[in-house]
Formats: sequence, C-alpha cells, structure tokens
Amino acid sequence: MFLDSVLLVLGLGLLLGGGNFLVTGASALARTFGVPPLVIGLTVVAFGTSAPELSINLLGTLQGSGEISFGNIIGSNIANIGLILGLTALVRPLVIESVIISREIPMLILVSLFALIAGNDLFLRSSPNVYDRSDGLVFLMLFGVFMYYTIGDVIRKKQDPLVEEAEAFAGGKGLRDTMINLTMFAGGLGALVFGGKLSVDAAVDIAAALEVPEVIIGLTVVALGTSLPELATSLIATFQGKNDIAVGNVVGSNIFNLLLVNGTCSSISPIDVPATGGLIDLLMMMLLTLFLLPMSITHGRKIVRWEGALLLLLYLSYNAWRVAG
Repeated sequence: MFLDSVLLVLGLGLLLGGGNFLVTGASALARTFGVPPLVIGLTVVAFGTSAPELSINLLGTLQGSGEISFGNIIGSNIANIGLILGLTALVRPLVIESVIISREIPMLILVSLFALIAGNDLFLRSSPNVYDRSDGLVFLMLFGVFMYYTIGDVIRKKQDPLVEEAEAFAGGKGLRDTMINLTMFAGGLGALVFGGKLSVDAAVDIAAALEVPEVIIGLTVVALGTSLPELATSLIATFQGKNDIAVGNVVGSNIFNLLLVNGTCSSISPIDVPATGGLIDLLMMMLLTLFLLPMSITHGRKIVRWEGALLLLLYLSYNAWRVAG
C-alpha cells in the first residue's frame, strides 16, 4: 500500500513534469519554425493542458481500467470548476471576458449535457451505461466543430486568452535552443507515457487494497493530480491579474477533457460508466457547469469570493460524500 502510494505520486509527478516539458518544447519549436502564436495557442498549448489526462486515460483504457479513465475525466472537470475556480475566486474575484461567456461556457454546457445523455444508455436504450465508439466519434466531431468555430472567432477578433497563454510558453530561436527544445519535447513525451503507466497501475492496486471501486480513486486522487497544471496556471494568472487566462484555462480544459480525451479513449475502447455512482458524478459535473453561466453574467461579470467559496464547498462536500459512500 505504501509503495503503491509512492508510485502513484511519482507517476503523477512524471505526468505533470512531462506535460510541462512537452508543451514548452513543442511551443518553442513551433516558434523556431515560424508558426504564428495563434496557431500555437489553439493547438500545442491547448492540447498540452490535457496531456496528463489523455496519457493516463489512454493507458487506463488499453489496460481495461475503464473506471480509472471515467473517474479521471469527470473528476478533473469537477475539480477544475469546484476546486480551481473556487480557490482562485477566493484569492481575487474573477473578471470574465465576453468571449468566454459567449463562446466557451455555452459550448461547455452543450458538451457536458451530451456527456450526460450519452452516458445514460440504460434509460435510452435499455443497455449498460457506456461510452462506446459511436459516442467517441460524436465527441471528436464536436471537438472539430469547436476548433473550427474558435479559430474563425479568433481570426475575426484578433485576440484570445489562448494566444496570450501561448506567448508565455514561447522559447528562443537559436540552434542550441532548438536542440534543447527537441530534447524537452522527447523527454516530456516519454515522461507522459511512463508516468501514465505508473499512475494507472498504482491506482488499480490502491483501489484493490482499500476495497473501493476504481472510479473513486480516479475521481479523487488521480483527478486532483492531473488537474494540478490548471491549478498552478490559474493561480499564477490570478496573482498577475490575468483573469481571462485563469477562467479560460479551466473552461477550455474541461471542453478538451470531454471532447478530445474522452472522445479519443472511447473511440479506441468503450469506457463503462460505473454502475455505482457514475451517473451521479455526471450530474455533479453538469450542475457545476450550469453554475458558471449565472455566475459569469452577474456582479459585473465577476465570480466573486462568496461564489468561489460556494464552489469550493460543493467540491469538498461531494468528494467527501463519494468517498464515505
């Protein structure tokens, strides 16, 4: 049990470090070869923020640990809103940019609703609840629509939180920098694969030792671990007064988790929605997502401190209830 816990922490550390190295190296390489910041922001950086979730869920799916995958995807989305936005709003009220209200939040509500409906096969088709390949393909199709709409919107407005975030990851252009960046990219990719393998194996062993469903470990420990990059980015952005990045980072990550990560994994191998509490987890994710819209258009388009405290309380209470149950 102790060894598995150490391996899980080590695996999550490799995932976080690997994701950071991968994004930094890839962004700098893209700059070296003249790729515009807009393209970097909409591809490399955006994909990179979901790299830990994608790595651990692909390996979990391939190893037959679908509950770990489900718990990590849904748990990460719950943590991103409840924990990360809750904490950052407590630090400083979050001003919401209009583009996030008009584009990202409605899209997140739409895809969260689809995830809830697609995961309720027992009611709709009298079959076990599962994200099968057809669901995965629809998720990926919606992801393509989202990217197409986002790119068009950014080109028209010439400004987007993702572009600003890309600037922070840009590197040098010299030959020495290129070699370093290639090494960072390759090392980050290797760390993601190895860290994902360690994390999945350790999480499965811990669930067996504690005699709890794998989804609980995925929903809590693993989801919290893979959400640490978003937590760090959002807190740093908040301290720097860049609230658009803090909120856009969370909302964008949730969209990528559902559409890209869940879509890719369920297209490769179906992901079961756990019979014990799976639909409740989806409902909790949907509830927190719905809270974002009224919070973002009231108080002068701010998520104020008491709303952040409410989000944090809901997150902590729900996880305590799931673990106790």
